[in-house]
Amino acid sequence: MKLRILHPELFQGNLNKRRYFEGWYFKHVSNDLSNVFSFIPGVSLSPDDSHAFVQVINGTTGETHYIAYPLNQFKWRKDRLVLNIGNSVFTEDFIDLDLENEAIRVTGHVDYRNLLRYPKSLLSPGIMGWYSYIPLMECKHGIVSVSHDITGKLSINRQQVDLNNGKGYIEKDWGSSFPEAWIWIQSNNFNNHETAFTFSVARIPWLGSSFPGFISYLYHNKKFYLFSTYNKSALSGIIYDGKSIGFTLKNSYSSLKVTALKKNSGELKAPESGKMTRRIKESIDSVVFLSLFDEKNNLIYSDSGQRAGLEIIEKIFDYI
Repeated sequence: MKLRILHPELFQGNLNKRRYFEGWYFKHVSNDLSNVFSFIPGVSLSPDDSHAFVQVINGTTGETHYIAYPLNQFKWRKDRLVLNIGNSVFTEDFIDLDLENEAIRVTGHVDYRNLLRYPKSLLSPGIMGWYSYIPLMECKHGIVSVSHDITGKLSINRQQVDLNNGKGYIEKDWGSSFPEAWIWIQSNNFNNHETAFTFSVARIPWLGSSFPGFISYLYHNKKFYLFSTYNKSALSGIIYDGKSIGFTLKNSYSSLKVTALKKNSGELKAPESGKMTRRIKESIDSVVFLSLFDEKNNLIYSDSGQRAGLEIIEKIFDYI
């Protein structure tokens, strides 16, 4: 059996837990960028309302849906990422969807190829680095696929969505609650197709206090540039005007200037003590601008990423 801590893509919990959540985030962007859909399967475990769910967000319209299922309709494999919720299947290789509520009907099959994995080791089994080994953190985060190719079609309320030759991304979270406040940015739809970027900063409770912890990477030209609290990178120069946010990340050999512009947002449910009772705004229609510099401040790379994911919980500015 695989050691789960070394494989964050696997189901990390069990159905006997209480005040616990676990969710996977499957993003799909069509080749012409005209369609972007994310599907979020997961479980919400609490004393009075344990259930499985799939959330749907249409990035171009901001329309969202939450489809709940009895907990006994959540099944998983212990050796690889395979989730069954109702009649839908979510894996690293494909998704097969059969979702329905009073407002939406989604069917279809999408295959995933050429998954790009986040680099990991025994000391750093995922994007959280050695923090992965700390027990009782309120929320942990994992990157399943930095970027991959997608092929397939979906039918959404009888409208055909062609995802052939598009791009996909998979991440996940698990624990008791989402952080009190955070910023999240993600895109793997750049003019240079071999580029992907993710950034997150959050208030992390710690020994009765808290600190702002961040994790980030830029993948470009077959190289990962890692910027995180645990590898002693720095986050500075934060500017936010309600519509756009800018900041700089710096490690020992490079710096990355980031600006993100918020567009259409939809309302998603988020966990609080296991219950999916919190409401947050998420955009997967935003734009992110990147400029990468070497240690001598020479420009290495500059580009913009489309259909970017963006969440800004503004209370985070009290901590960073």
